[in-house]
Amino acid sequence: MSRPTQTPTQAWTICDKVRFLSDPQAYPHGPDEVQVTETHMAWVFLAGELVFKLKKPVTYDFLDFGTLEKRKVAVHDEVRLNRRLAPDVYHDPRPLIEGRDGSLVLDGTGPVVDWLVVMRRLPEDSDLETMIAEDSLRPDHLAGVADRLLAFYQGLPAEDITPQDFADRFEKEHRITASVLTDPDFALDGSCLDAAIATFEARLEAVRPALGRRVEKGWIVEGHGDLRPEHVFLTDPPVIIDCLEFNRRLRLVDPFDEIAFLGMEAAVLGAEEVFPTLATRFMDALDDRPPAELLAFYWSYRALLRARLALLHLAEPDPRTPEKWRPKAWRYIRIAESADLMTRLPGGR
Repeated sequence: MSRPTQTPTQAWTICDKVRFLSDPQAYPHGPDEVQVTETHMAWVFLAGELVFKLKKPVTYDFLDFGTLEKRKVAVHDEVRLNRRLAPDVYHDPRPLIEGRDGSLVLDGTGPVVDWLVVMRRLPEDSDLETMIAEDSLRPDHLAGVADRLLAFYQGLPAEDITPQDFADRFEKEHRITASVLTDPDFALDGSCLDAAIATFEARLEAVRPALGRRVEKGWIVEGHGDLRPEHVFLTDPPVIIDCLEFNRRLRLVDPFDEIAFLGMEAAVLGAEEVFPTLATRFMDALDDRPPAELLAFYWSYRALLRARLALLHLAEPDPRTPEKWRPKAWRYIRIAESADLMTRLPGGR
């Protein structure tokens, strides 16, 4: 049943909402404490066995959370899409309500002030990023992740996209990436950066036919879109959370692009074995062997994109931990340059 539209009696600010959700007494299930984390696009509240996520009312070129209705759609999309890879983790979306006494509440009836993603809290030491940091990652962990992802991709229909549109998407994103990386305000070393950009542009030109063939063979699907180690939980069975819900176009991917992204991020953390392990298992299971230059292209594309996103934190009016973003961008640029070596598979595959 749809909730009747009512207008709040006051204009609730993001600060009001964060303050309310930071209080353990706000939650009907009675957590002892609430741990609060701010991300680029949301506030996250770890409240006992549950996690609540409040989207910031922000608008960027690639997303729009600027209105209550748009945040409602994004929250519902996030739950729907993430249940594909984490079916028992995501609860139904939860409205944040203005109660009868004019205060914010999570239960009851009244005008909806905002919408919340609600999740079951996963073990904090079981995500791939933590397992790599603690040197506790095992081959069977990666086998479980590969099998989970393979079942996911094999259950998805091929997307209706033209080879030209698919290749043009990479070129368009690269133009934005190059403009950010070369922005004088970010003060990156010009000669090293120019070489990295030139190498990538040569890769892009070389793989255009291969990108078209991936489309023609039906390998482009609506995938996860943000497959990073902190989103992969090595539980039994593995679950994968936090897909990119706000832009469907960016979820239209080649599965080998996604595992190149995951492998690249794992390599930045020191786990260089992740990509060859996943790629070999995918090739065998799918009977599909993308050319080596395409795998290197996907790797370098993702690395330079992550360098761009790191730098954009410095463009925020009040950037969090500003000292970390420029060195992080350089780590990604350097690993982009090593794409040929990092994507080399055993046996020359």
